Amino acid sequence: MSFSRRPKQSAPLDEAGLYERAVAALGRRMRTVAEIRKLLRLRAEPGEVGAAHIEAVLARLKDHGYLNDAAFAEDFTRLRQQNRSLGRRRVQQDLMQKGLHAELVNRTLDSAYENIDEAELARRHLERKRVPQPTNDKEAARVMRMLMRGGFSTTAIYKVLKQWKVNDAALAALAALDSLDDDPSAG
Repeated sequence: MSFSRRPKQSAPLDEAGLYERAVAALGRRMRTVAEIRKLLRLRAEPGEVGAAHIEAVLARLKDHGYLNDAAFAEDFTRLRQQNRSLGRRRVQQDLMQKGLHAELVNRTLDSAYENIDEAELARRHLERKRVPQPTNDKEAARVMRMLMRGGFSTTAIYKVLKQWKVNDAALAALAALDSLDDDPSAG
């Protein structure tokens, strides 16, 4: 008795089947045009016929208002900013991974982070994660790495750590990192 399991080969879906699959996927969570296109490509007929079906489904979803990359980017950014207290860089990376165009991402982030104090957002991020004030250089480095993963600029990280009265040597190391970020020839 063999325990290996081969994936079940299912017949390609027609346009109506692809539409139902796309609506079901959008019912589970928000998705971008690129994500839906990738999902439908797995079940569409190969070649030009399948591509035409996919484009027809995408046009229909857009006409019905089920698929809108600009609205997705705004909602995604707002949720990441308010609920998870993430910095601009992190949200930008996440949106780009979702397949959104750089111009749309930059326009969305410019409006969302326009009046945001990034240092305050970084403090909220640390509070949300229940990170205590560092007492030594090792803990300060851990906080720096955490904030960098959270997408915060080195300037905002520096402000937060300066308020926490972190050792000057650790802050100098961060300042050196900041100068590396500004110099494209470095690294």
